[in-house]
Amino acid sequence: MTQQLLNTEENSEEIVTELDISHLVIEDDTPVDNFQSAQQQRLLIDAPCSSRAIPLPFVAEANVGLFYKLKGDPIVPDVLLSLGVQRAEDLSQRRNRSYFVWEFGKVPDVCIEIVSNQEGDELTLSQKSQQKGKEVCKKDIYAQIGVPYYVVFDPLRQIQGEREMNRALLRVWTLTSGRYVEHTPVEGIAEVGQSVWLETVGLGLTLWAGQFEEAVSRLWLRWCDRDGQVIPTGAERADAERLRADRLAQKLRELGINPDEV
Repeated sequence: MTQQLLNTEENSEEIVTELDISHLVIEDDTPVDNFQSAQQQRLLIDAPCSSRAIPLPFVAEANVGLFYKLKGDPIVPDVLLSLGVQRAEDLSQRRNRSYFVWEFGKVPDVCIEIVSNQEGDELTLSQKSQQKGKEVCKKDIYAQIGVPYYVVFDPLRQIQGEREMNRALLRVWTLTSGRYVEHTPVEGIAEVGQSVWLETVGLGLTLWAGQFEEAVSRLWLRWCDRDGQVIPTGAERADAERLRADRLAQKLRELGINPDEV
């Protein structure tokens, strides 16, 4: 639990065991995503949570407020991954319902932004944000608070200017000496099957074309291993196990053995 020392009028020290966060808006119930973004978020959360690709504990979440200071608004990554931490058991407490850096003791290891329009401020400030008086884009905020890896995926090619994605679909930056240095190639990643490895996370990211949750093939951002092989979701893992079982049963039948009696 967070502790802070305050001087009383008698100059003695009083230990305050909980920061006052009553003024912070941690849930506003505002719908913000389109179908593709919502599905993409589920895919990026499902795979690590249903596989053993990285060891527990970790937190993988979508659209959860990342609070890095007591005053001011949080930043809300589309997906965050934080290693070596776990949620508190009692989610009825406000301090346990969002990602408060002072509660978890660290910033997330990876923050991912999925571009759905030209006003998300992922890499540069939109005109609308400038008119509202905003001064820094999301990339600058993540760098300032020390997030090791920042990922931008632009599946619909919404931000393709020279200062933005510049014809790439996926770009990843890593924090070096307090500033982001591009971790992907200079030209970024634009082809299915290309991947980038996040060494300190123990996972990679790759572009993949296929079906997820429906019988329509689309372009997706997926977690992958060092060789670029995608980390399967829980449904994909179950399907693969069923297929192996069916093949084994067929081989047994070919040998004259009833698989139901084995």
